[in-house]
Amino acid sequence: MNKTEQLIEAPSDSTGTVAAPVPFDPRIDLAAAVGLAGRTLAAVRPEQYDAATPCEEFDVRRLSSHLVAVVRRISVIGRGEDPFSVPSFADEIADGAWAEAWVPGAREVAEVWADPGILGRQLRLPMGVLPGAAAAAVYTHELTVHTWDLARATGQNPDWDPALIERVIGVVRRALPAETRGGRIPFGEVVAVDPEAPAIDRLVAWAGRRP
Repeated sequence: MNKTEQLIEAPSDSTGTVAAPVPFDPRIDLAAAVGLAGRTLAAVRPEQYDAATPCEEFDVRRLSSHLVAVVRRISVIGRGEDPFSVPSFADEIADGAWAEAWVPGAREVAEVWADPGILGRQLRLPMGVLPGAAAAAVYTHELTVHTWDLARATGQNPDWDPALIERVIGVVRRALPAETRGGRIPFGEVVAVDPEAPAIDRLVAWAGRRP
């Protein structure tokens, strides 16, 4: 079983026999993260474009452009193509048009990642080669962290899914270890938080944010 697959316990039948565990499909979480990011992006107001975000190098305008680039890159990666063929920012998109551009980007992600075989395929990410299942979890993480960045900067309160976030935490602590920050790992040093803190706080702290 791939390390990103979480087991879902099946209910027992009338004889008390428990069915075999079913591996969790990380594409479900990726789709949810794409949807939440899109809704958060769509709620950004023009007067917020110059606001600072918790990601120090980005204001809201720059982060919105980056998010569109990320959703495009997820499709390119899923097709087995070069992730660096997609620029890190969608600079051609006018202010306020990011949510509109998100729609075809999200649709393409759904189409490219529809094949279950993608989960076992070796894909090229900026950080290196990973199985598709791990790549899905890594980009669920990136989208969730940047959605948090955007929400904090614009006063939004997204409906975080704690179960999704716990699954992602389990993956990124292995895929993005604290010792390998810098270079192609686009997150800062891990921030210490209470182990009992909400899942979203623990996730963004692992990405170097201060919840």
